[in-house]
Amino acid sequence: MSNTVQNADVFSAMEQWAPKWLAYDWDNVGLQVGAFNRPVKKVMITLDVLESVVDEAIDKQVNLIVAHHPLLFKPVKQLNLDSVQGRIVQKLIQHHISVYAAHTNLDAATGGVNDILCDTIGINQQDVLLESHTEKLVKFSVFVPRTHTEDIMDALSEAGAGHIGNYSHCTFQTEGRGTFKPLEGTNPYIGSENELAMVEEVKIETIVPEERITNVVKTVTDRHPYEEVAYDIYPLENKAKMYGIGRIGTLKQGMSLNELCEHVKTALDISHVRVTGDVTKQIKKIAILGGSGEKYIHVAKAKGADAYITGDMTFHTAQDAWQMGLAVIDPGHHVEKVMKKKVQQYLEQRFDKQDIQIIISEANTEPFRFI
Repeated sequence: MSNTVQNADVFSAMEQWAPKWLAYDWDNVGLQVGAFNRPVKKVMITLDVLESVVDEAIDKQVNLIVAHHPLLFKPVKQLNLDSVQGRIVQKLIQHHISVYAAHTNLDAATGGVNDILCDTIGINQQDVLLESHTEKLVKFSVFVPRTHTEDIMDALSEAGAGHIGNYSHCTFQTEGRGTFKPLEGTNPYIGSENELAMVEEVKIETIVPEERITNVVKTVTDRHPYEEVAYDIYPLENKAKMYGIGRIGTLKQGMSLNELCEHVKTALDISHVRVTGDVTKQIKKIAILGGSGEKYIHVAKAKGADAYITGDMTFHTAQDAWQMGLAVIDPGHHVEKVMKKKVQQYLEQRFDKQDIQIIISEANTEPFRFI
């Protein structure tokens, strides 16, 4: 692997974790400003792309900003350089800084924002709160000379194939004999022109998310020693993984709503929360949704949650939750900042052998002050 990392390599790594197809249709994820094919030496992780964040990136000679919230969320009809957004984009372009966003796709991804919040607070046995996508699977099989079996297995795994739960390199292999005759004009890895070749080969079978099959085919054919690679793709009807936003789970030990509020403040490193409900109520089962989740109070209640942790609650929705007996804790939207450390750790692991630095933005993007 080359020691020089391109923006596209970082984007690809992020989309291995949080595929763009997990994002809602109304969302704008992926490259926001900049270029795919540009070398990157320093990446900065942030929740939001505010002007203070961009100024920090300039000072620290950052090449790429990876954000949770998109910089360009709504279609841009005019880029006025006298506006805040215009100044931000101008600074980014002038200083050759690219911006990439992973938003609702990172919310829904396994190990993403909502799972990080659960782990931070201590919510166990998590299920998806609201289903949004079901993964479709295909079976991919490729015929490989024995000498290249491990290399092709690694290529499959790197491209996103053969992952089942917390296991990688999941394949089934059968040995056999492959035959072929290189015709005029060919340049065979094994055999000679116009002579029948018989080669001991291994058939490697594995499963692939349908959205990743194009990348898998390209990666395998690039790494395969043969000039013409023999492979098959089969559709599967297996029940595949379900994704969605929010999580619902249980505390290891129940506690009062008041105790839970104090626990949430400590776990998320915040000074206060807003809460509805009887603070003496015992809480065991909790629904959680990072960001703005007030529209899902009925889902949380229907799934048996004693309390619902989410941000941006408005007056009448909070009243509705209160009246239906669902306790609500609003720690604010900004608690999604927990994603910064996890994204940093993930990218450091992915690029541990490359010349690239991953840092976390120190700029405070919480707009509210509590007096």
